[in-house]
Amino acid sequence: MTHATKARTGTLDDIATGSHVFSIIAMDQRNTLRRMFTAVGLDASDDDLRTAKADVARVLTPAATGLLSDPTYGVPAITEAKALAPTCGLLVAAEPSERRTYHGEPRTHRDPDLDAQWVLDQGGDVLKFFVQLRADRPAPGPGEPDLVAETLAVCAEIIRDCRDTGVPVVIENLVYARPGEDLRGQARENSIIEAARALNDLDIDLLKLEYPGSPEGCRRLADILDRPWAVLSAGVPFEQFTDIIRIAADEGGASGFIAGRSVWREVVSLTGQQRHEFLTSVALPRLERLIDVAAHSARPWTEISRPARATSTAAN
Repeated sequence: MTHATKARTGTLDDIATGSHVFSIIAMDQRNTLRRMFTAVGLDASDDDLRTAKADVARVLTPAATGLLSDPTYGVPAITEAKALAPTCGLLVAAEPSERRTYHGEPRTHRDPDLDAQWVLDQGGDVLKFFVQLRADRPAPGPGEPDLVAETLAVCAEIIRDCRDTGVPVVIENLVYARPGEDLRGQARENSIIEAARALNDLDIDLLKLEYPGSPEGCRRLADILDRPWAVLSAGVPFEQFTDIIRIAADEGGASGFIAGRSVWREVVSLTGQQRHEFLTSVALPRLERLIDVAAHSARPWTEISRPARATSTAAN
């Protein structure tokens, strides 16, 4: 894909408060959002998805520091509706729509057309890339792909491109249960920690990570990370996520949050004036509450020591 060259030097402050804290709304769901409509008995069209994303952006982005959206439905709808507040940065999800697997495990790849310049061409400020890394999985056997090395190599390639283009990069990781595995409790915490440890060795601007499940898990994250991180909501109930932000910040040094369904999930069952009333009277106060917690607890990303690392190490 050929892009026009744009000179730019972006920083994480494009998606942070003046105090260098992240209060970001996530609305990049595609298939997940469609399933949410189905779960409440609605067969959502593409236009339904676009409208929902624009409605959320219109009401919530004046309070948020950033909006994470997708290029399929979200960014076009939000741009057309002029629904993004001028004070709110835009993170564009750059993972390919097709997901690959190997024997039941996710296998990371990227679409080279969805690069940093492409993000700028969408009107975005930051590139976000989603991976599912199990850095603690057994070493591959003869003839098997090294899923860990592949994931880290893809991340390193994305980071190099973003550095060359002046676009900050956010890497989001979700751990997963391997076939036949019961990944809960301490085992899940350990997996989150080991994935974060591996990603921390790359020159990532911001990590979007799961809550490891306990204050102790957050302290373990704080011990290994010298990159800023923001905690994701993973669709947990709002009140639970309020506590998660506080713990992640106080114990883990998190620099804020990236919240989606915990704030706006009910929009899928509402339309028109009812949806607007929900967003203004329920979702916006929820977001403002999360912002208040982050403002009092989160660690400014600028206070975190981030020694530069060679992004090519994982690819070798």
